Amino acid sequence: MKFSNFSNHFNQDSGILRLMNDLGHALNLDQEIYMLGGGNPAAIPQIEVCYRAEMIRLLENGNQFEKMVGNYDPPQGNQRFIEVLAELLNDTCGWSVTSKNIAITNGSQASFGILFNLFAGQFADRTSKKILLPMTPEYIGYNDVGLNESEIFRANRPVIQIDKDDRLFFKYQVDFSAIDIDDECGAICVSRPTNPTGNVITDTELTKLNQLAKQASIPLILDGAYGLPFPGIIFTDAMPVWDGHMVLCLSLSKLGLPGVRTGIVIADAEIIDMITRCNAIFNLSPGRFGPSLLTRLVKNKDLISLCDTIIKPYYKLRVDQAVNLVREYMSDLPVRVHKPEGAMFLWLWFEGLPGTCETLYQNLKKRGVYIISGSHFFPGLKENWEHKLQCIRVSYAGNEKQVEQGLKIIAQVVRAAYQGAHHEAARIKAVRIKAAKA
Repeated sequence: MKFSNFSNHFNQDSGILRLMNDLGHALNLDQEIYMLGGGNPAAIPQIEVCYRAEMIRLLENGNQFEKMVGNYDPPQGNQRFIEVLAELLNDTCGWSVTSKNIAITNGSQASFGILFNLFAGQFADRTSKKILLPMTPEYIGYNDVGLNESEIFRANRPVIQIDKDDRLFFKYQVDFSAIDIDDECGAICVSRPTNPTGNVITDTELTKLNQLAKQASIPLILDGAYGLPFPGIIFTDAMPVWDGHMVLCLSLSKLGLPGVRTGIVIADAEIIDMITRCNAIFNLSPGRFGPSLLTRLVKNKDLISLCDTIIKPYYKLRVDQAVNLVREYMSDLPVRVHKPEGAMFLWLWFEGLPGTCETLYQNLKKRGVYIISGSHFFPGLKENWEHKLQCIRVSYAGNEKQVEQGLKIIAQVVRAAYQGAHHEAARIKAVRIKAAKA
């Protein structure tokens, strides 16, 4: 069967495809599985009870359920949800958002698929533009969304800062001296907090990036899927930020609703109009389920309270537990952890890792432990950098016992790798000494 050139983009290895396949296939295996690789949010009982109650309200409220499943929304998204969301953002963040500044998509992946292709690729004047990622590693799902055949990202290495008080931790920082915004840049994109590392760029860094974007007359795209104002999975000081020059992307997934596939884009009205047009062409309209389910919680501002009192404390407790397990099981290993400032992952850096993180991924998979190889999280960074091959992403959002056992097995497999490399080095040294004496 013959396919067009369009198919070439999808007929290749993809980190996000591997991630989603792992999530599905692992559930059907007979062996014990420790799913530390996926991006599923935690199943928080209090949150699940809340959503169930909202669903019951829909079912018992006249024909609201029938409207939700039986009607299309307009391509911009559910208008009632958009109106109450604008009110929430203005009241809680002090912004000046109207219904013309918000569009709904079928999940964050759909949001970025539209946005990146709006601002990168081939332009009418025959120029080609790219999305600048001022700091990698970045989200694995960015990698393959560009629909033209050329690379749509340009990325910079971060500055690595080792924590002075606790040397287990390190932190990536934006290297502003390396940022070069030229005519090839169509937009700047940064996530806050970052998947995979849990890094939260500071308010000062974000302000600088926004200023650079304004000076270049290009948008700053801010991926807030884990951040502010919701779900608020941030453990350090940070302010919710948006202005008319910025494109803020939010999601309902990390509130515990990944299955409803609801993304939110807050931007200038011209950008919202383009997203609306893309929605109509590719999807007819975005789904109604997520917006319908959460409209009452957004209108009453209960959503923010749930984030502050349940979701954020839950993840803070879990991340502290996970870090303690790393200390317990890996104290003899050359491991560092990116300072976990948000999101739901630990980013582990094994300095001098024998082999690569891809080899480690395959060896862990044989033991039933699913992680994500760090090499997939550097879109647009072309230079050879050993650091890319020494990191893995571990989710701590799953079952507590499985997370603990998974981290224990990771420690065992990594320890064996270092010991094997040490024994091999000793063997080679002995052979060379023997040959020299001969």
